[in-house]
Amino acid sequence: MATNGPDATGNKAVVVLGAQWGDEGKGKLVDILTQQADLVARCQGGNNAGHTIVVDGVKFDFHMLPSGLLGAPSTVSLVGSGVVLHLPSFFEEVKKTESKGVSCANRLFVSDRCHLVFDLHQIVDGLKEGELASHKQEIGTTKKGIGPAYSSKASRGGVRVHHLIAPDFAEFESRFRQMAANKKRRYGDFPYDVDAEVERYRQYRDLIRPYVVDSVTYVHKALQEGKRVLVEGANAVMLDIDFGTFPYVTSSNTTIGGVCTGLGLPPKSIGKVIGVVKAYTTRVGAGPFPTEQLNEVGEHLQTVGAEFGVTTGRKRRCGWLDAAVLRWSHMINGYDSINLTKLDILDGLPTLRIGIAYKHRATGQVYETFPADLHLLEECDVIYEELPGWKESIGGCKSWDALPENARKYVERIEQLVGVNVEYIGVGVSRDSMITKSV
Repeated sequence: MATNGPDATGNKAVVVLGAQWGDEGKGKLVDILTQQADLVARCQGGNNAGHTIVVDGVKFDFHMLPSGLLGAPSTVSLVGSGVVLHLPSFFEEVKKTESKGVSCANRLFVSDRCHLVFDLHQIVDGLKEGELASHKQEIGTTKKGIGPAYSSKASRGGVRVHHLIAPDFAEFESRFRQMAANKKRRYGDFPYDVDAEVERYRQYRDLIRPYVVDSVTYVHKALQEGKRVLVEGANAVMLDIDFGTFPYVTSSNTTIGGVCTGLGLPPKSIGKVIGVVKAYTTRVGAGPFPTEQLNEVGEHLQTVGAEFGVTTGRKRRCGWLDAAVLRWSHMINGYDSINLTKLDILDGLPTLRIGIAYKHRATGQVYETFPADLHLLEECDVIYEELPGWKESIGGCKSWDALPENARKYVERIEQLVGVNVEYIGVGVSRDSMITKSV
């Protein structure tokens, strides 16, 4: 990280973001960069996200906690104010992480401005999906309560961490009871013990208090002191509430803008931005997926790639790489380089395809980036480009030159189509299965 870390860009934060529909494998790059970071921060999302990291054969599944916990003992992890926090899941994840020998004490902090996700929100999430399903419009959410929590936040009816730990518990209780009453007016008198929940959070207030900080001041002070700050995004650009495949999206800004609003960072405090791109494309839940392959290729990618959601266990939909998505992603996030992951999953495929644009069947108009109108997208066909595959297994490759020629050509074609250099190439699940390519 001495070359690419925050200190190399004038003491600015390095940001790692998903460039497709999530599940690109961001966790491994964050884990690698974490080894020389002082502070690793999450900026948005909740426990609907998931990062899988394998260290010395031990598998860690992070949903809400930053991956920085696997860094040096001095590395601090921060849950920023843009994250919505489900405390039962938070403490369960802390317990699970510490059971594997990783200490969280004095290394994990939470913003006092985080909005809380209650079990109430999770119930409402399911009720909302049920309403949509009755009209065949379901989103395919994780039912973790993320959308309803952000809805409470946007309507100014949410409850934040500082409300919970304030000396007077009465404000928290009043705000929570009002929120519950509003939800029951909207969705009917569904089973939910408000009194029991109030008492549970009366216990949580003392448990969460040692973790709570003013996160904005904390991050700015770290940068001013020359600390190396790494930001890990959750989800990805195509799930962004504004720029993704709306309405089949998450409820937060998963793009570079979410870094600014979720941590209180001005744009000039952001240095290098790395986009993480899976060597093919996957997504979970409903929504458009132009390059999806409901055939033997899709089955190969799903099976060999072990494509199951970290958070829900749902089977991921799989398809060819989509360069139109990546161009759109780069326009919004402005990547300095790309981490191409899971290149080894393409081993043995005789021919590879990359979607380079969409062509409208009636008008012949070509779209080189992702259109806002999903009905318009349904009327388009994908324009593909074919490249030869490789037969060799690349799992043991440790350098760019060690990759088969056709694998290198595939990577170089991605660089040409997107206009960004590939800096890191993942060829396996472990921490050391990452090739660094000069950019």
